[in-house]
Amino acid sequence: MVAFARVVEAGSFTAAARDLGLSTPVVSKRVASLEHELGTRLLHRTTRKLSLTEAGSALYQHCVRLIEEAKMAEMAVARLNEAPRGLLRITAPFSFGSNQIAPAIPEFLERYPEVSVEMVLSDRIIDLAEDGFDLAVRQTDDPQPNLVAKRLTSTRKLICASPEYWRKHGKPLKPADLESHNCILYGSLSSNSEWVFNSKEREERVRVKGNFVVNGPEALREAAVGGLGVIRLTSIAILQEVKAGRLETALDEYASADTDIYLMYLPNRYLSKKTRVFIDFYMEWYAKRNPKTLCL
Repeated sequence: MVAFARVVEAGSFTAAARDLGLSTPVVSKRVASLEHELGTRLLHRTTRKLSLTEAGSALYQHCVRLIEEAKMAEMAVARLNEAPRGLLRITAPFSFGSNQIAPAIPEFLERYPEVSVEMVLSDRIIDLAEDGFDLAVRQTDDPQPNLVAKRLTSTRKLICASPEYWRKHGKPLKPADLESHNCILYGSLSSNSEWVFNSKEREERVRVKGNFVVNGPEALREAAVGGLGVIRLTSIAILQEVKAGRLETALDEYASADTDIYLMYLPNRYLSKKTRVFIDFYMEWYAKRNPKTLCL
């Protein structure tokens, strides 16, 4: 349709071909193919001039609108690429998003005031393309091959409780000792009442129980800080509390193996400016804030 519209505007196949950077036979063939596809003649051809048929006139009006809309779309995309702007959607696990992404957002938005951020905290895997997200942070040993993955750090699950709780009840010396402790469960009672531990010799499974079940790591952590019982969370989720002395770990030799944490996004050479600048900003921000591994 572009070739047809250009022929109409230029007044001849030769002039249209010159404007489009094509040969005259190619332009003529494209118009003929369009006529064949539509099943109607679009142009009256004479040796002296071209004129539109009724069908050609109707089609040309549509072509003009489509070309104008395409130009406007190109301009809109160009504006987006000129400066970072628009809504940036990020998904991350509860603990990492709260502790390691949210603190970076004020500085990022101050630097790029035309960008706004929506962050969805969830421990489930969200499909970036299907759900319309620009970036995801994921904890995995096997990054999805269809995503670009930039490693941030690694983490592992640790047992911890408040110093007061340990003083009252004593620290466990082996995983089986947890059966006599009040263990605060994360998620649901049915899915998290068995904790798996690894030692050099074997894997050990322990059935734990407690009087509090919660589906958020922050509430879980605060309950432990308050002395309610024992929790099992990632090192990232409890890092600040351990450093401040509000929580103490136990059974470190039985901690789960390290799992990597990645910043992920869809491979796209036309990555939006807002996404690209956030990736660059966050990788630099994260490296400064966490010069060493976050693992305890």
